[in-house]
Amino acid sequence: MNLDQYLPVLLFIIVGIAVGVLPQLLGYILGPNKPDAEKNSPYECGFEAFEDARMKFDVRYYLVAILFILFDLEIAFLFPWAVALQDVGAVGFWSVVVFLGILVVGFAYEWKKGALDWE
Repeated sequence: MNLDQYLPVLLFIIVGIAVGVLPQLLGYILGPNKPDAEKNSPYECGFEAFEDARMKFDVRYYLVAILFILFDLEIAFLFPWAVALQDVGAVGFWSVVVFLGILVVGFAYEWKKGALDWE
C-alpha cells in the first residue's frame, strides 16, 4: 500500500483545521481585550438574563421563530427553480407561480392575525 495516495487527504485536513483555528488565534492575540460589565453580560435572543434557566418565554418568540424558519425554507426552494428556469418550461413556471401564490396567502393570513407584530 502506497501512502502517497493519502497525501491530498492529509493536506485537506491540515488546511481545514488551519482555516478554522488560525483566525481565532489571530483574533485572540491581536484583538483588543478591554472587558467591561456590558461586554461580559450574557445576551440571548433580545431578553435580559434570567435567574432561573427554566423560566418560560413568551409564546410570540417561538411563533416568530417558527414563521421565520417556515418562510426561509420556502424561499430556499426558489433558488434551484431559478437556476433551472430555462429547463422547466411553462409547466415549471406556473407551478412556482401557484407555490408563490400559496406562500403569499399564508403570509397575508399570518399578517392579518397579528403573528408578525412584536409588542
